[in-house]
Amino acid sequence: MCQTAQRTARRQGRGAAICAATALSLAALGAAGPAAAACSDDPEPGVDWSRCQKHNKILRNRDLRGAQLERAMLMGSDLSGSRLNEARLSKSDLTRARFDSADLRGADLTKALGHRARLEGADLRAANLSKAEFSRASLREADLRDADLSKAELNRVDFRAAQLQGATLEYADVSRGDFRGAQLGELRLQGAHTYLADFRGADLRAVQGLEQHQLNMLCGDADTRLPAALRPPEAWHCSD
Repeated sequence: MCQTAQRTARRQGRGAAICAATALSLAALGAAGPAAAACSDDPEPGVDWSRCQKHNKILRNRDLRGAQLERAMLMGSDLSGSRLNEARLSKSDLTRARFDSADLRGADLTKALGHRARLEGADLRAANLSKAEFSRASLREADLRDADLSKAELNRVDFRAAQLQGATLEYADVSRGDFRGAQLGELRLQGAHTYLADFRGADLRAVQGLEQHQLNMLCGDADTRLPAALRPPEAWHCSD
């Protein structure tokens, strides 16, 4: 191609200049291309650790905003206090990982595995945990306002003192979950499995989608406040 350009432009004395310009353009395009991600990359905003083995790592108070962590192996790792807002953690393994006081606003945790994970005091506003599996996890004092936990496996999860206003737990399994002291507001519970879920002292008046058969399965007490259309069962199902 350069020889043709040289023959065409020789009379004007520009053949060499054309070839040089072409080479420089190609080099610039190559330099502008995306760099391949590596599991050895340092923790930083936007880092791509997709499918990486990062279990049992100490990653406290790191800035991982917008990080790509799909299918990452983070079992047993400590990310307490880290900034993970808008991070992508779909299908990641967070078994026994710690996210205490972490910022996970708007994070994508769809289908993530978080058995016995700790997210106490974490900020999960507008996060997506749909179809995630977080059995026996601790979300105590977490901020879950407007979060999507639909169809999630949340049995025996500790939601004590959590903020759940506007969140959805539709068709989720919250059996034996502990909601004492949680702020529920307009929490959506349509189709949720509520067997022995502990709502003692809870204010359920604004909760959306709760039906009588769900209420009959959960644990309440004389201080549990109900929507106007529902009535307390003859005996609450509580197990200590």
